[in-house]
Amino acid sequence: MPLGVVVRKTPGVTRWARWNWTAVAVLPGAGPVDWSELRCEADAVEYHAATLPLTLYAADAEAYRANLSDRVPSIYVILRDEPDDPNPLSVHLVTASPYEGQDYADNGEDIVEKVPMPEGLIAWVRDFTLAHHEIEDFIKRRRDKKRVDLQEDGKGDARIRQPSDVYRAPGRVLQ
Repeated sequence: MPLGVVVRKTPGVTRWARWNWTAVAVLPGAGPVDWSELRCEADAVEYHAATLPLTLYAADAEAYRANLSDRVPSIYVILRDEPDDPNPLSVHLVTASPYEGQDYADNGEDIVEKVPMPEGLIAWVRDFTLAHHEIEDFIKRRRDKKRVDLQEDGKGDARIRQPSDVYRAPGRVLQ
């Protein structure tokens, strides 16, 4: 499903950041666009920055289920500051998976914004999740009967000769 991303530009609060860019909304079924101004109020300007496809995968149905069970189901918008791009930011990805959003947040390079999902999009993701999610039964792993505590290989420092205190640090040998 094509998903338009609305980005708001507001004045920065420090002298090091002149502008603050935030993804504030998504537009399901939006047409292709490239940084079209939607609204301007005083110093705040909202842009329809880009339209990207929201692709759902059956393997990620567990993640979508976790997202839908959240208090406010959300779309995760990944923004990048690309130096050679003429636009202020590039919209890299939109996803409904909180796990994928967390992966992008961990790298420290991307801006990950959590945008509330509109009602129609919640229904679309819910229907997909119900059709593709399979609950896996928990199977407890059984331990094998091998005794691993009988031999202490690789324990301690090989330079210590007596077996009684293998954790002692080696000292200088006085002659």
